[in-house]
Amino acid sequence: MRSQNMTIEEKVDRLAEQIESLGRRVAALEGRLAASARGRSAAASTARPGTNLPPSLPPRPGKPDPPVAGEPDSLSDEVIRWASRASLFPRLATLCFLMAIALTLRTITDNGIVNTLIGMGLGMGYAAALMVAGWYQYRRGSSLAPVFVACGAILMSSIVVETHARFQSLPLVPAYWMLMATGAGMAFVSRRFTVFLPVSVGTLGMCLAGAAIDYPDPFFPYLFMILLTANLLGYYAGTLKRCGWLRWTVLLVTLAMFLLWGMRLASVVARRITAAPALAPGWFLPVLATVSAAFLAIALLGIVRGRHVKVSAFDFCLPAINAVGSYLAARVVVSEADGSALALNLVAILYALVHFGAAFGLAMRKIDGVPGTNSFVVAGSALLGLALPAALGSVPAAPVLGAAALGVAVLSDRWGSGAVRVTSYLLQVYAVVSLALHFPANGLAATPFAGTVSAAALAAVALGHYRWCRRHAPPARSPLFETYDTEDLSGAVTLLAALTGFFFLLRGIAWRILAGGPGGPEAFQCTQSIIINLAALGLGLYAFRARNREIRNVAILVISVGAVMSASDLLGTKGVPLVLSVLSFGLAAATQSIILSRWQRVPPTPAPGSRDPDKETASALGE
Repeated sequence: MRSQNMTIEEKVDRLAEQIESLGRRVAALEGRLAASARGRSAAASTARPGTNLPPSLPPRPGKPDPPVAGEPDSLSDEVIRWASRASLFPRLATLCFLMAIALTLRTITDNGIVNTLIGMGLGMGYAAALMVAGWYQYRRGSSLAPVFVACGAILMSSIVVETHARFQSLPLVPAYWMLMATGAGMAFVSRRFTVFLPVSVGTLGMCLAGAAIDYPDPFFPYLFMILLTANLLGYYAGTLKRCGWLRWTVLLVTLAMFLLWGMRLASVVARRITAAPALAPGWFLPVLATVSAAFLAIALLGIVRGRHVKVSAFDFCLPAINAVGSYLAARVVVSEADGSALALNLVAILYALVHFGAAFGLAMRKIDGVPGTNSFVVAGSALLGLALPAALGSVPAAPVLGAAALGVAVLSDRWGSGAVRVTSYLLQVYAVVSLALHFPANGLAATPFAGTVSAAALAAVALGHYRWCRRHAPPARSPLFETYDTEDLSGAVTLLAALTGFFFLLRGIAWRILAGGPGGPEAFQCTQSIIINLAALGLGLYAFRARNREIRNVAILVISVGAVMSASDLLGTKGVPLVLSVLSFGLAAATQSIILSRWQRVPPTPAPGSRDPDKETASALGE
């Protein structure tokens, strides 16, 4: 009635208000179009009420601006929209209702309304019903399916642990079987619907619940049945996105349980007491061998599965972690007195050869870069480096490891793998370091002849390794050498290994000559400095003659070591040996100074086949 009885003035005022509102909207839209035409996003100030009005239409006091179409949403609107997309509130409500029912069943059991056995049955039946309901929810495409599945798996694991540990109503073996059945069922749901949550929750719950049962005194063989199943399910989870963390978690739990088992067995052996039945000492090595073989197969299958895909960090690291961890765990419990240590080391050497065989198999796939091959080469080399010195001793094992490094280098060229080539460098360095650490610990008197022969053999092998590296360029498509070490400077470590071997050879000869003479210890100490200084002098002269920058830099490094040794002689020796030590260093330093001063004045002579003598190391050893 009021609108029908409006006067002319009121109608004019109302029409003016509508025109002003339309004017504000048109001005706002024009501002947005102009901003987008200039390539800039609309400024927030243009969307604030009262600031986007044309000069002729000022905002009227007391009249709120109507909402403008396309105005940016506030943060609260974005949060609400995200919560709506994620079905956050329906999922939270469903979770609360499901947990309320579970707590009701728990309260009924705790108050004695039903006995423990019936309460256990009700709880497990409810958890199983939730998992079945989650299956049907996934079939329907419901957003509530993850809530049902996660609640069912978590409830089942917690009920099994509490019923066995607190009420002793569920025997150990059925408890483990129920946990494994839960994990397998959740993996099946993930496989059927290609979702990662069921297998993640089921496997993690199975793994952690198995470790928690009877902790800290579990029956370890049964426990590792659970952990092995968890690792197999983790391998399947690796085929899904966003499940890489699950494999690492299960692996760490498995390693921690092995560490606990091994430390307890070692403690029992050290105290010479009878082991508790839960420790099951007779099961340790068979279980360790089974789990180690399973890890080897998992890593191999993971690499083969991703044929043309980059190898994951887990699949790359697993062989080395498995090989080294298994060997160290076995060494903890194997006694040195009854000959079992030698048998263990021989088995470890055979196991290292198995890893090299797996590397051969992967290389035969004829894929560029042989992905995954270096993973097994690293594992085999690490295991060989641990077991071979323990079986043969550090002195005879050093040249064998050096020869193995040379063999790995040859294979790297055949396979076209720069990573395998770098592994050969590291193995060569490890060989010479193991020999170098032997002498300070045992002295030359312990192995006078064997130490000298071993040093000579290692020096020859390392020198051959260096010559081979300078005759064969790294693979052209290797990311490591193509991006980081374009000149193969890392190959110089094989030359340093050879020089170290020759040093120990000459050191052994000097010890046999000077050990029984007057002033033997001081003369022997200074003789070592003289050997190093003369080596630096010879390397410098040879580098200048061959115009080889690499050997020149090695000579500078060697003379730096000689300077430290000569300074040590000044503090601890005297007499003629000290004079000769200082004189040898002065001669080497003077020669190096002359060489460096004349190096820039003599134009480098390009070596045959070298592209740039300033960048390529064309050593005469490799010509």
